[in-house]
Amino acid sequence: MPNLVKAWNIETNADQSLSGPVGQVYSLVVGTDLLFAGTQDGSILAWRYSAATNCFEPAASLTGHTLGVVTLYVGANRLYSGSMDKSIKVWSLDNLQCIQTLTDHTSVVMSLICWDQFLLSCSLDNTVKIWAAVEGGNLEVTYTHKEEHGVLALCGVHDAEAKPVLLCSCNDSALRLYDLPSFTERGKIFAKQEIRSIQIGPGGIFFTGDGTGQVKVWKWSTAPTTAAMS
Repeated sequence: MPNLVKAWNIETNADQSLSGPVGQVYSLVVGTDLLFAGTQDGSILAWRYSAATNCFEPAASLTGHTLGVVTLYVGANRLYSGSMDKSIKVWSLDNLQCIQTLTDHTSVVMSLICWDQFLLSCSLDNTVKIWAAVEGGNLEVTYTHKEEHGVLALCGVHDAEAKPVLLCSCNDSALRLYDLPSFTERGKIFAKQEIRSIQIGPGGIFFTGDGTGQVKVWKWSTAPTTAAMS
């Protein structure tokens, strides 16, 4: 929503409006005891929940991006932010300081995930990049996977045999499934419009949300002829 973040208590249905964002709020993530929001003006706002007052209180504003923050991810005591300014910033959750800026993408950074010791990023520049820490702790690109279309969303799952698979949504309304770490294509899932959101559920289930407003639920099939079924 523009200029606002809404929080709901799912037990009581009580809601709270968190003010502070300027423009559209593009992304939300929870890390340690903080709620982070990526906003249109390039800032990342943080709130901390107070049990004493039963409300969220402003904790910090992280600045550095020059355009909207599209994606946020928390992993390994780090906050990762991807932006329309084509950069990824790495923030320490201990002091909320930016410790590295990654500028290898040439268009909007759409999605970020951590997998084992790697950071995976995707962009409208038609690439998925795999980042790993080098000596000294900084992240560098170790592999670039190229697609024919802009890449919108990433999600890491395990198949019915517990093998790692990367779900990769592209601008052509298809979701590609890749074995990791080989990036061998397992198959495709087609939607009527682009898939913007992928989420993991319990028991091998995952969810996709596309531009038509539809949410689909997928479960891995144990049959060898199909990768997944609805």
